[in-house]
Amino acid sequence: MAYRITLIPGDGIGPEVAGATQRVLDATGVGIEWDVRPAGMTALETHGDLLPEETLDSIRRNKVGLKGPMTTPIGTGFRSVNVGLRHALGLYANLRPGKTIEGVQSTFDDIDLVVVRENMEDLYAGVEFDTGSAEARQVIEGINAVSAKQIAADAALSIKMITPEGSRRIVRYAFDYARANDRRLVTAVHKANIMKFTDGLFLKEAQAVAAEYPEIEFNDRIVDNMCMQLMQKPRDYDVLVMPNLYGDILSDLVAGMVGGLGVAPSGNIGPDAAVFEPIHGSAPSHAGKNEANPTAMILSGALMLRHLGERDAAEKVEGAVAGVIRDGQEVTYDLRADRDPSRAATTTGMAEAIVARL
Repeated sequence: MAYRITLIPGDGIGPEVAGATQRVLDATGVGIEWDVRPAGMTALETHGDLLPEETLDSIRRNKVGLKGPMTTPIGTGFRSVNVGLRHALGLYANLRPGKTIEGVQSTFDDIDLVVVRENMEDLYAGVEFDTGSAEARQVIEGINAVSAKQIAADAALSIKMITPEGSRRIVRYAFDYARANDRRLVTAVHKANIMKFTDGLFLKEAQAVAAEYPEIEFNDRIVDNMCMQLMQKPRDYDVLVMPNLYGDILSDLVAGMVGGLGVAPSGNIGPDAAVFEPIHGSAPSHAGKNEANPTAMILSGALMLRHLGERDAAEKVEGAVAGVIRDGQEVTYDLRADRDPSRAATTTGMAEAIVARL
């Protein structure tokens, strides 16, 4: 029986890296029926909406989606499609592994870290009030009436929102992931020394959940110290779990440690659905040139296979990707040691080289 999976090609380089990923996943022998749906600029042009309801309904039906990169128009009032997807589908856990691949140019080697980012709360929940607005004035007046710390009347506001349930849920996901993948340590990342009520709540709930997993080591780090620790002794860490904003920042930091966003996969997981996607953007200036690096999306596809329980197929894809990159010949220009585009493989050429190793 084939898996029915929603495929959102996206825009910019999205359709090219999505096509390469389809080719690789189809070659694994895992039966997949692709339900192709629009989102991003392509959907805005054809449906008048960056995130059509029919696309969301497809993911709800199929339970699993694979999404290419897409553009959110800047300064137009549109919110990020990625954020919209996560909130519409309840995808509370953002899984972002960062693992060294031999042949990828990077400052570090032998890195194997996993960032687990809470997706629904914190400053990214979208509770904001613009400067000078009637709503902002009302909120400011209410806060000033009960707080010794007074807020200027013309301030813009973003509300940092952390709940006990949301904190427990994401930390439990991190420990369940660690248990299922033979990981040894979970580190909670926070700023509880300053934000004693919000981050303090996250830390307290993390400590309580950790007690339920005695076989897995637990510690915590203040977020700024965590950044320094990752630069100095990254091998002391394993699975990192944290609120939304810190997760956005540290996941890019970890991606940089292993060579950049071009090799960084991710998954967004909820109780009823999961969507897998590369972290990088849509790079519209490279669109249509068949030169984009498909690694991050192909590895996101491998994460998807793991989610489906197709572990052997996932390991074959990851091994084939690593082998092609290690050899350094049939790779896109950004993965070549000499960065010479004249000697580089195309997007489709790299995908075919990966398929040949499956």
